Amino acid sequence: MAIVDLNCDMGESFGTYQKGRDEEILEHITSANVACGFHAGDFTTMRKTTEMAMEKGVGIGAHPGLPDLMGFGRRNIDITPQEAYELVVYQIGALNGFVKAEGGSLQHVKPHGALYNMAAKRQDLSEAIAEAVYKVDPELVLFGLAGSELVKAGKQAGLRTASEVFSDRTYQEDGTLTSRKEANALITNYEEAVSQVIRMVKEQKVHTVQGKDIDVQADTICIHGDGENALDFAKYINQALKESDIETIKVRDVLK
Repeated sequence: MAIVDLNCDMGESFGTYQKGRDEEILEHITSANVACGFHAGDFTTMRKTTEMAMEKGVGIGAHPGLPDLMGFGRRNIDITPQEAYELVVYQIGALNGFVKAEGGSLQHVKPHGALYNMAAKRQDLSEAIAEAVYKVDPELVLFGLAGSELVKAGKQAGLRTASEVFSDRTYQEDGTLTSRKEANALITNYEEAVSQVIRMVKEQKVHTVQGKDIDVQADTICIHGDGENALDFAKYINQALKESDIETIKVRDVLK
């Protein structure tokens, strides 16, 4: 049986948290990426999301983003590697405080949005992020786009890395995600999204918008918690993976 981690971006509200939806989504995933206050989230949301994840036995990861609340961290900002290092250390530390206060341990780090995509292509940013993660805790797993500079940098830094694939995004021939500015960036059809994921897990292949198959490593699958139908999709993909003899487990166990 194939195994894979199923992760979701969470805690991306303010002053409160979407208890009904977030709590239910946690029933269907194995790892949660918790916003750390820069692109979304705040101290109350971070604490409550952490509590919920621990109650459900879901692995907790820091989800550091660019300081861009208005743009939800999805707009490129010209930061230096030093600034990338500092903002990642800062945000990991913030979430790690809540996790430790609740008696848990942080499992992973996954950069958010534009920071994630910039690091996928830029060696200098990816190395700064990997260094930040390693210096905070070398036992943390670093999530990065499969085949990206971030995954390479994490391995070079001595971290365990999880190659991430996306159920609801289309791919370019170079292995990057299609820009959200493009009309064909998102996959909204559930069956199409699941078909793409199952093939990535079982065959290590994905079909690009250019019509070519490329190789891809799938250690963890991302679903987006901010989508309108996030809960329904989480249920759907979880069930579809089971029916395809793919077991979902925490990323630390996937990488053993």
